[in-house]
Amino acid sequence: MPTRVIRSAPLSTKEQAMTDKPGPLIAIGGHEDKDGKRVILKAVAERLNGGRLVVATVASQNPEPYFEAYQAAFAALGVRDVIELYLDNRGQADDEAMRATIADAGGIFFTGGDQLRIASQIGDTPLETEIHRLHARGGVIAGTSAGASMQSEVMLVYGSGRETDRIGDVRMAPGLNLISGVIIDQHFAERGRIGRLLGAVAHNPRLLGIGLDEDTAIVVEGRLCTVIGSGGVTIVDAGHVSRSNIAEARRDSVLSIHDVVMHVLGAGDRFDLESRRPGHPAE
Repeated sequence: MPTRVIRSAPLSTKEQAMTDKPGPLIAIGGHEDKDGKRVILKAVAERLNGGRLVVATVASQNPEPYFEAYQAAFAALGVRDVIELYLDNRGQADDEAMRATIADAGGIFFTGGDQLRIASQIGDTPLETEIHRLHARGGVIAGTSAGASMQSEVMLVYGSGRETDRIGDVRMAPGLNLISGVIIDQHFAERGRIGRLLGAVAHNPRLLGIGLDEDTAIVVEGRLCTVIGSGGVTIVDAGHVSRSNIAEARRDSVLSIHDVVMHVLGAGDRFDLESRRPGHPAE
């Protein structure tokens, strides 16, 4: 008998209405503290509201160490109901039982690895629909490293890491579009990724570039981001760029881009994705 493929129905009118007040999104730059104060993981735990946490290890081909580490870290924060979600192949994203693990969860946490593996296994599947439903009904969606990059509508997949970008260095792909209008990079200061983020926004200036340092995250509620953690968040805004050679320069030429706006934010700072302006809780 042929395999029965179960497709998830599109969001209903009621569910679409719920997206006016979706749950929080937490994008983490990688290597977040798992043994000390656990500031970032604590923010995830608090927003579960006592619900189950699904740890999605999809980004890795060796998921076991990831799950064990996060299971222990969240247990220390009082989160006992933690289950793993892993896919060996894209076809499993049609599985009804797998979708059910998300349907009754309070949140999902994507671990690090390869963001292209997340998008290629889950993108445009019934499992992705369930993830968006979880977000629409107020559940928390968090991800670190690859799990942060895949949250944007356009996802950075590769860049050489040279501090000055060269034409042709940057490779991008569609993300899961949980945070619209942005492109997210991680391990930002530690791996010198300013060049590739500039290259990414040069390709598509309507997108805000967000660079997350390690042990640093943005908590996105509505269209307002709040920075938590020990490092910085770099925002690159190419919306008013007056000149760029991205279209006409030869491959491996230095990227030339004029009138870029940049902000560097620390813990407690906020950024409004609509107005593209930074702020602080005290303001």
